[in-house]
Amino acid sequence: MAIDVNKYDFLISDENEVMLLLYARDIAPEEPVVRLNSEQKTIELYRRRDDAFTLENVEDQIFTLLKDEPNLLVCEIYPTDNPDETEIVYTYEATIVE
Repeated sequence: MAIDVNKYDFLISDENEVMLLLYARDIAPEEPVVRLNSEQKTIELYRRRDDAFTLENVEDQIFTLLKDEPNLLVCEIYPTDNPDETEIVYTYEATIVE
């Protein structure tokens, strides 16, 4: 099954806590950080020193909710044979840096 590892989504809890949901990479994250750029509507996720990518077209609401937060919760998943289920591979907090 081919998956688009560049797809992502944000989930917002009833308490306005933000979680980034994306497909798992092959290597575990190590000291992850994120850099927010509300003007360009992008978020750069650095999973490891040698593994970074940019989330584009991020909604303004996400930047508003993360403005004063120290971390972004990230959940990396992998689809299973059942289309209604996914396997959680990594869950971690990425430090928000300037």
